[in-house]
Amino acid sequence: MTAIELLDIIGQGETSTVQFKELLDSPDGIAAEMIAMSNSKGGIILFGVVDKTGEIKGLSTDQIRSYNLKIGNIATESVKPSIFVTTEIVTISIGDSQRNILVVDVKEGIAKPYKDNQGRIWVKQGSDKRKLTDNNEQIRLFQHSGLLYLDELVVPNTSISDINTEKVNDYLAKISDDIDVPNEQLYTNINLLKDNRLTLGGLLFFAKNPQRVRPVFCIKAISFIGNDIEGTSYRDSVDITGTIPEMFDSCMSFFDRNLLHTQQGQNFNSVGKLEISPIALEELLQNALTHRDYSKNSPIRVFIFDNRIEIISPGALPNSLTIENIKMGNAVVRNPLIVSYSSKLMKYRGVGSGIRRAIKEEPGIELENDSSGEQFIVRIPRQNKEYISTQTTP
Repeated sequence: MTAIELLDIIGQGETSTVQFKELLDSPDGIAAEMIAMSNSKGGIILFGVVDKTGEIKGLSTDQIRSYNLKIGNIATESVKPSIFVTTEIVTISIGDSQRNILVVDVKEGIAKPYKDNQGRIWVKQGSDKRKLTDNNEQIRLFQHSGLLYLDELVVPNTSISDINTEKVNDYLAKISDDIDVPNEQLYTNINLLKDNRLTLGGLLFFAKNPQRVRPVFCIKAISFIGNDIEGTSYRDSVDITGTIPEMFDSCMSFFDRNLLHTQQGQNFNSVGKLEISPIALEELLQNALTHRDYSKNSPIRVFIFDNRIEIISPGALPNSLTIENIKMGNAVVRNPLIVSYSSKLMKYRGVGSGIRRAIKEEPGIELENDSSGEQFIVRIPRQNKEYISTQTTP
């Protein structure tokens, strides 16, 4: 890092990824800062810069030597599991003096959640940090590390009586010709049942009524009049419930009845084609249902506006995935059990090609990874907005 680059960073003030420390006078505080950065998006700690004000004081040679040793010890002994940090000395000229800043680079961790010696978990909150106490937030950190898969956990207040045996039989017919095992053992073998309770994945694929115990795991679908989410007029509004395959089918029907069927170069006697590629809609809707974050008690939202469609999934992209990654076909499976069931019971391949296939069908698709709002948004432009805007009924 050059002095000019560092001055520019200091000039912008403290952020969630930049912290100022005049001195290393609180090893526990520095450990908490490292933990918060490791559990979030990483960042840098600048020693020799006054907290809040950004005044550049600098460090002596002896301080730098001592701080380097202490920082290594903190990263090894006060962060659990230990982390690896790198340090760099950058010299800034201020007037006639040379002031040395120690830059400590903390990467986003791959073994979240990181804790201090008292077992406390810290995360970033803007330019500050906070202790994590919410169970759902802790679960998300375990998900990021691959130590826990929410869809494999049992759902309280469920039992074998909640299972729709017909749905299970349809699934078994697709995976094996002959299974001679008692029902309870069979349900356990396919990860539908654990300790006489349904797993979340089992609930969402094989329950008689999944929303009895997880009412928000549904799709809120609205076809608005106009282009404003704050609008008060709509053509169609429905809460879509049921198992994941049932919700998929119902939402595709919602698209079919609320989108235009246009000629698209066919002769006059042909039945109109859906204005948006059904292939793109299928891929994007399946992605939302299979890859959403089920630790967030929120529904998937599907909005049809006059000029666009929006599919909003709870949870930002997991494990440092980016929009550029997924456009190239990269994938991180957040819900492996749901993905496994989907590959047998839906039009789902599970090879990371869904987004690429959707964009090939509809090149105008926009993707937004909203990490601050913890949601992933897909926007599909509608090509017939001039006609649609004149309509007030389906």
